[in-house]
Amino acid sequence: MVSISANIQDKILPVILLFISLILTAVFFHQLPAQLAYHFQDSSPDKWLSRGAFITWLLVPQVFFTLLAFIVVRVILLSARYWPVENTTMKRILPVMGNMVALPQIILTFTMLDIFLYNAYQTKLVPVWVFALVIMVLGVIVLGMFFIQTIRQVRHQQIKTRQE
Repeated sequence: MVSISANIQDKILPVILLFISLILTAVFFHQLPAQLAYHFQDSSPDKWLSRGAFITWLLVPQVFFTLLAFIVVRVILLSARYWPVENTTMKRILPVMGNMVALPQIILTFTMLDIFLYNAYQTKLVPVWVFALVIMVLGVIVLGMFFIQTIRQVRHQQIKTRQE
């Protein structure tokens, strides 16, 4: 059975992104106006939200995704209780499954930074939709490469087992 302490890597990205979001909030909080512009039409703000409500709307999903990563890894470990994880591809898949929820967290963190920078310094980054598209394409590429490699490894193990 795999120990819990050995599985911190299985959910490290969501935890790191949660801490980055908390740090961004702490750094920018006193520089932000009472009402934050969060939606833009033709580079001009057209929707506003109070500072506390905005921060809540972005931090709650970060906490949720971090908890989801812990739950996913824990459920898989509980379901794998009766079969050896070390001798299967589960050992390689578990970190990917626990860290997969980091993809929307990356987009949320970027959105938070973009809105904080605009409201504190009137500086806009690239549009969020462009950043989200890049992250999703990169995520698909990385996951695709990982799953192809895992499938090859499983086939190799099956061939090796048949030969023995």
